[in-house]
Amino acid sequence: MSFFGLDCTRKKEKEVERKIRANDREYNSSFKYATNSIKTSKYNPFTFLPLNLFEQFQRIANAYFLFLLILQVIPAISSLSWFTTVVPLVLVLSVTAAKDAIDDINRHRSDRKVNNRKVNVLISGKLISEKWMNVQVGDIIKLENNQFVTADLLLLSSSEPLNLVYIETAELDGETNLKVKQALTVTGDMGDNLEALAAFNGEVYCEPPNNRLDRFTGTLTFGTQKYSLDNERVLLRGCTLRNTDWCFGLVLFAGPETKLMQNCGKSTFKRTSIDRLMNVLVLFIFGLLALMCIILAVGNGIWENHAGSKFNAFLPRKENTAFSAFLTFWSYIIILNTVVPISLYVSMEVIRLGNSYYINWDRNMYHARTDTPAEARTTTLNEELGQIKYIFSDKTGTLTQNIMTFNKCSINGKSYGDVIDHYSGQRLEITEEMTPVDFSFNRLADPKFFFYDHSLVEAIKLELPDVHAFFRLLALCHTAMAEEKKEGDLVYQAQSPDEGALVTAARNFGFVFCSRSPETVTIEEMGIQRSYELLAILDFNNVRKRMSVIVRNPEGKLSLYCKGADTIIYERLHPSCSELMKVTTEHLNEFAGEGLRTLVLAYKDLDEEYFSEWKQRHHESSVALEDREENLEKLYEEIEKDMMLIGATAIEDKLQDGVAQTIEQLAKAEIKIWVLTGDKQETAENIGYSCNLLREEMNDVFIVAANSPEEVRQEMRDARLKMCPATEQDKFLIPEVILGNTPKVVLDENVNGDYGLVINGHSLAYALESNMELEFLRTACMCKTVICCRVTPLQKAQVVELVKKYKKAVTLAIGDGANDVSMIKAAHIGVGISGQEGMQAVLSSDFSFAQFRFLQRLLLVHGRWSYLRMCKFLRYFFYKNFTFTFVHFWYAFFCGFSAQTVYDEGFITLYNLVYTALPVLGMSLFDQDVNAGWSLEYPQLYVPGQLSQYFSKRAFMMCALHSCYSSLVLFFVPYAATYDTVRDDGKDSADYQSFALITQTCLTVTVCVQLGLDLSYWTVVNHLFVWGSLGMFFILTFTMYTDGLFQLRPSSFAFIGTARNCLNQPNVWLTVALTAILCVLPVVAYRFFYSQISPTINDKVRYKVRQMKEPAPRPRRTRLTRRSTRRSGYAFSHAHGYGDLVTSGRFLRRHAPARSLGLIPTGRSPGFKPTGRSAGYSPVGREQNPKQKVEPTSLQMFRAVKDSSF
Repeated sequence: MSFFGLDCTRKKEKEVERKIRANDREYNSSFKYATNSIKTSKYNPFTFLPLNLFEQFQRIANAYFLFLLILQVIPAISSLSWFTTVVPLVLVLSVTAAKDAIDDINRHRSDRKVNNRKVNVLISGKLISEKWMNVQVGDIIKLENNQFVTADLLLLSSSEPLNLVYIETAELDGETNLKVKQALTVTGDMGDNLEALAAFNGEVYCEPPNNRLDRFTGTLTFGTQKYSLDNERVLLRGCTLRNTDWCFGLVLFAGPETKLMQNCGKSTFKRTSIDRLMNVLVLFIFGLLALMCIILAVGNGIWENHAGSKFNAFLPRKENTAFSAFLTFWSYIIILNTVVPISLYVSMEVIRLGNSYYINWDRNMYHARTDTPAEARTTTLNEELGQIKYIFSDKTGTLTQNIMTFNKCSINGKSYGDVIDHYSGQRLEITEEMTPVDFSFNRLADPKFFFYDHSLVEAIKLELPDVHAFFRLLALCHTAMAEEKKEGDLVYQAQSPDEGALVTAARNFGFVFCSRSPETVTIEEMGIQRSYELLAILDFNNVRKRMSVIVRNPEGKLSLYCKGADTIIYERLHPSCSELMKVTTEHLNEFAGEGLRTLVLAYKDLDEEYFSEWKQRHHESSVALEDREENLEKLYEEIEKDMMLIGATAIEDKLQDGVAQTIEQLAKAEIKIWVLTGDKQETAENIGYSCNLLREEMNDVFIVAANSPEEVRQEMRDARLKMCPATEQDKFLIPEVILGNTPKVVLDENVNGDYGLVINGHSLAYALESNMELEFLRTACMCKTVICCRVTPLQKAQVVELVKKYKKAVTLAIGDGANDVSMIKAAHIGVGISGQEGMQAVLSSDFSFAQFRFLQRLLLVHGRWSYLRMCKFLRYFFYKNFTFTFVHFWYAFFCGFSAQTVYDEGFITLYNLVYTALPVLGMSLFDQDVNAGWSLEYPQLYVPGQLSQYFSKRAFMMCALHSCYSSLVLFFVPYAATYDTVRDDGKDSADYQSFALITQTCLTVTVCVQLGLDLSYWTVVNHLFVWGSLGMFFILTFTMYTDGLFQLRPSSFAFIGTARNCLNQPNVWLTVALTAILCVLPVVAYRFFYSQISPTINDKVRYKVRQMKEPAPRPRRTRLTRRSTRRSGYAFSHAHGYGDLVTSGRFLRRHAPARSLGLIPTGRSPGFKPTGRSAGYSPVGREQNPKQKVEPTSLQMFRAVKDSSF
């Protein structure tokens, strides 16, 4: 026992420090680290049945019916056969179990697919192909190009010079640019020597498993030396190896302990608001059932005392009155159980499944270029799509394509990029039909680059010095690396997509960056190869917001080239540039008005003597142990001043197709959109304006970028006072009591005008603290648009949770990267875009598709229809079952409260399973108030869903009252019609069996007529289901009441001959018609008068559609433009640049030999003939995932193809 107790204690201990010894599985296994196996499934063949039944009986309705089944086997209580309950219960449990089994089988397949991937593991000095699931902590594994990283690894060595590797981290942080990692020299020297790697016995001491993607701390002890380990030495699971032939790594964390899995967030069971309402209503129904049974039990006791004693002579009974009432109570619990229909839940599952298939089959949500259909990954949340109030969206890859295009530029005061009509002098809109600039004169031009302003090429041909200087700067001032895969095919690896787009633009205009070494940069200028000596790189960081290079040209002239954000560069310009700066500023404002990302370029000629002295000081500062960063920053500031302005660039982060139109439509549907992005503030603002989230017409856009809690609070209060001067501090909360809990609900406040809010991650961290979160939420909810910048994945989830907690609204989160997973899991609905950043978001989502624009169809069409159908289904289902059950209640007063059923047992069993199941399913799967085209034309149709107008507690009470009225009609009209009546042949027709059959027939016909009134859209299937169900009722009724079945089983088929003797009487059919008319007449009258006096938005649109008698319109696609005086900001990469690596005296890549480019040392190249809009930059320029045995779950970094298929 002590052994097992010790084992359990060890498992529960929190890991403080991880100890790993390379190539020693026995030592590492003693710590019981997790294996690399991933498990997302819930069951196995042995646990499926008990666990699944346990889960199903946690649903209160299933447990209730099991309890009924137990009651029905007690003869003293039950007046119904056991099969009336066991048949539907077994059916429901079987259908649900089958669905759960299919889902879990799919999870098992997914797990096996990942766990059975192969990787080479070094075991006993040999590389052995092992499954991922068999990899253990401490193993050394070999990865090859384009392979996924198996686990979190310590990089040991690689095929690249200086043991560098290039990885794509889109699955982790959403960034699509390649990143560089470097192994320690001591391990890198082992290379691919298997003997040395097998003999490696280094010990790693590092941090325990955690979810911090940006940091890692540890030490490696090898021999007698200790080496520090940081994040630059680690490859994380979820990354993909790129442009690196091979590398070796030591497994640090495996399986669920990897940083990727630690970041996946907690999966919560999502339920719709209708499900939550249903739980409340079911409790109410149970209370109603108990109340009815108590009334009938009391009635039984009274009846037994007054009238029952007279029957003792004929029916002697031993029990007393109280005990008889007690038994009657339980008997009526059984009889009236249909007030909580068990088939309700299985019908809801079928409806949700059907509506999920509609999403999967929708061709209008299929993206042909990527062959990606929309997919409903869960089948339990469809109707929630019709109630969305808040959308939380990622930016990069979700709203934008993450494809940077060189759009316009300003050079020496002249703007390029617009196409001007020669006759009118007006600027023309650029379309695909226009003829782009012909770059065929340049054999090294990128064929994916398009530019439409021919005047810029003319300026190049005229060899204008400023234009040449402009593109020379773009070709030299960067940290990109060139690689030639085949002759003439240059591929650039850039630190950011912006940088790659600029280098590609220079390339096409004749200034081709060819190669670099640690000391030189080689470019081809107008066909002439020139090699510049690279003397220093003053790299970019988030504070500097600029980068510079210092180079010496072949003639020996020293120059500094700088590019950066306009506000930063302007402060460092020479006073003589003031006039040019004014003109360039006008151009920058124009570019910013179009939502472009701008960058200013400047240069400075340097004195040789001054630079030598500066270089010496730079070297001393770079090797200093203390204040290194501060000293370097001072040196950078010193040399980057009095620069000369050259011009500015304008880059477009292209929006996905239809984003602006989609946002406009969703705004009309009263849906609020919040953008949560890790990008910088200027970039997020630009995209906000580009897609019309932020508009110039807004009264104000508040920027919260404070550095302390007090400042953040004050800025939010100032914003709130400006929006609503009469605002009060404490009157925006209301308590909402739900089952004893009292959460606070933040009310919506009326604001005059439209406002926007932009808040950065630093301020958001303060705003999300418990003492300030309500102020933040209140301020944000008063704004039309909220943009949160520089937010972490955890903050994204916290914002979603905040709105879920305090707003009585349904939320949706949409993203495309692994950094969006937490947000997607936190929201009521998670949508994944299968785009540029891998499949991690899709795998965690509830719905997925390829383009943001499909969101409007998902919500305004499928979501609204699903919600409307589910609400109609519930209202009708409760109506037909309450009506069915209440007839029993009224009958009890006429049968001495004896628990006698008013219907035949066969009818009770088949009523919900056969007679009324298909018509309501047909309505719930095919009904439409208006078709898809009109749903998109009038987004206002979506608003009633947000307000829960179609099904609520009030709607439920109305349904119950309607059922009560109908049940009175269904009981007393047949009762009065058969009381003291005779048949055509003079015989008495007022017997129990005839009355039961007439009541059954009236009920079945009435509920079918009511369904016909509820249906807005009749299809062939609806006709088949409605008329087929009525026909099935009569066929089965006549069949079950035949002599043959009575002879086979007299106790079960006692209504012998009732159908043929009763239904041949005209007065019976008149009774059926009268009952149906009386039941539906109040409904028809109410709907008619209500539609005339106070029509709903649905009534108005349907009336308009009928009046127009035209087909639904095609969705309008308009070009949205804006003009602004605000300034745009250039977005560099989030990470620190590569400058230190470039100038470290080490080759980053094997640069292409000059001969393969066909470069000519002197003179023009033979093919050069000097004779602009979008530069689609692709830093890879080829398919990132060649078709091999690698699942396409990771991201192609950038694409440069036009998406014309939508």
